[in-house]
Amino acid sequence: MAETTSRTLELLSLLQSHRHWSAHELAERLGVSGRTLRRDVERLRDLGYGIDATRGAIGGYRLEAGTGLPPLLLSDDEGVAIAIGLRSQATAGLQGAEHTTVSALAKIEQVLPADLRRRVEALQSHATTSPEQGPPVAAELLGLLALCCRDSERVRFDYTDATGRTSARSAEPHRLVPLARRWYLLAWDRDRDAWRTFRVDRIANLFQTRVRFDPRPLDERESEQLVRDSVRFRSTSLSTTLRISAPLAIVTQELGWWARDAVASGDNTTILPVEAESIDAFVSGLTWIPPHLPYTVDGPPELLQRLRQKAEQFSAAALDADT
Repeated sequence: MAETTSRTLELLSLLQSHRHWSAHELAERLGVSGRTLRRDVERLRDLGYGIDATRGAIGGYRLEAGTGLPPLLLSDDEGVAIAIGLRSQATAGLQGAEHTTVSALAKIEQVLPADLRRRVEALQSHATTSPEQGPPVAAELLGLLALCCRDSERVRFDYTDATGRTSARSAEPHRLVPLARRWYLLAWDRDRDAWRTFRVDRIANLFQTRVRFDPRPLDERESEQLVRDSVRFRSTSLSTTLRISAPLAIVTQELGWWARDAVASGDNTTILPVEAESIDAFVSGLTWIPPHLPYTVDGPPELLQRLRQKAEQFSAAALDADT
């Protein structure tokens, strides 16, 4: 009996780790016959887990939506609260935990019953988006891409590049990477036979092919570097440095994720490397730094000139307001 219970729990874990398993794969992983596998599936159904079974060459088993979590593990309100929190953090970005956040979001939303998913959508549609966030990205799209990365599943989608040209792509998704207020998908482009980086907000009409592929070896650090190199290559980026007159701990506390590359320079000075797509984008970004964090900018003459022009413009605006 103990062996049967342990095997049934292992079967449940396998069903939760992928959307679809063939009967042959499950039986092989569990080391049992097809008949024993069917009995174990029935035991899970008796416990309240809905499990779909399909026949044929691509037949197998998958958990039904709403039954991936054990009964009473979460109340309805708790499930909705967790999904809303994960959606908010996924679109904002969490330093060091971005991919984990989206993976968790995908798992939670995959098993929420339909009525709870509608509650999540309603709550999220009335939430205010913070102005410092990047282009809006559908949480559903992020979740589906995360699942395809996890399951090594080929996808097809339409992609609009920086020039506005749209093309059909066939890709093997590897990882989601947040960078400079945007989400990027790192994937192997099957038509171009090379790694490519896609801005998620420019992806449309995602189609999951249900075709699996063998993932290419690439760790998290290498993935992020590929995305950084690609974004830097495609954009006319500006690289400069801020010298902030405040300790590193204060700067990190005030700026959060944006200060992830900051380093201490003495007891009361922090050096913050900054990259931007243009001088105007950089100048606009400076307005988000709180007034109690004084700083100087090390940059090219054209940047410093633009800062002086903006300073004069702001001063004139303030004088007009006083009069």
